Amino acid sequence: MDLRHAEGVVWRNRALLLFDRVSVPVAVCDVYGSVLLANPAMATECGTTPGRLRGRDVLELFRPQEATQVERIAEALRLRHRSRYQVSVRWQAPGGGERYGELTADPVSDTVEDTPALLVMLSVLGEREAGSDTPVRVAPIEARILALLAAGATTAHAARETGLTVDGVNYHLRRLSARWHAANRTELVARAYALGVLTPGVWPPTPAAPADPGSAASE
Repeated sequence: MDLRHAEGVVWRNRALLLFDRVSVPVAVCDVYGSVLLANPAMATECGTTPGRLRGRDVLELFRPQEATQVERIAEALRLRHRSRYQVSVRWQAPGGGERYGELTADPVSDTVEDTPALLVMLSVLGEREAGSDTPVRVAPIEARILALLAAGATTAHAARETGLTVDGVNYHLRRLSARWHAANRTELVARAYALGVLTPGVWPPTPAAPADPGSAASE
């Protein structure tokens, strides 16, 4: 028994060493989102040290773009579902700008009966510079497509809702992706929230303001 305990301590220390050295921002939270442990990369995103993150609410540090995402996750955890959950978030960067990205939460525990902790990883997708508070203007059809994507619509569904062809929707998505340097649709939607094209905290997703058709190429 003593040997098993000693081996467990060794592996725990190795895991903590790896946890501290990994470059991806990672934290372990309780089921309510309170930080139990954070690595230096996560602390750097918050402009502090790992020890000072302990006890902080992860959703206060990283503000959800859509409140309904958090509500769905809370209900799933209450029912002891053990899927991977993703939340689009934004937060204050140490340099004063506003970053945006995704939090991925994986429930982890020794047994299925135990109340899980949450292994939380942060993916940084981009940054909005300080002082750039004016919403980016896009064409009304592009804003509508982005809102539909944020709500989970497929390309075909977005085409039906906007009266475009599938190729037409893809054309607008390619233009937006090239303009905003978005690698995929998840990043495209996250950037739309960060740039003020979509209104944070509103469901269903809604364009922030009527756009000027003549300013679709501006940023």
